[in-house]
Amino acid sequence: MLTSLLGLALVAALGTIVVRMYQQYGDPEYDANVITYTDITDSQVLIDFQVTVPPGGSAVCVLRARDRAGAEVAREQVTVTAQPGARQVIAQHRLVTDGRPFIGEVLRCRQPA
Repeated sequence: MLTSLLGLALVAALGTIVVRMYQQYGDPEYDANVITYTDITDSQVLIDFQVTVPPGGSAVCVLRARDRAGAEVAREQVTVTAQPGARQVIAQHRLVTDGRPFIGEVLRCRQPA
């Protein structure tokens, strides 16, 4: 009896972990890579990135900039849309920052709500 209860608790815990990981890291159909970040000034960074979406689909991506100490100085959601039938989108977005950024990142992309 104790073994079956422990087994049930383990299955429930693993199920919870799987759901949280899926919510955090998203659908594998959606993937993003930073190509480059340039035009760094005291108040901006220009991020070039590539997003994989389902054919002809869209994605909502979260971009952020961090300063040299690692503190977040900007965060913004951006929607990108592929051409009909295409799975790749190359996008560029200027992120306005609260301080001098050191790096521009794409945190995640997901299916639009």
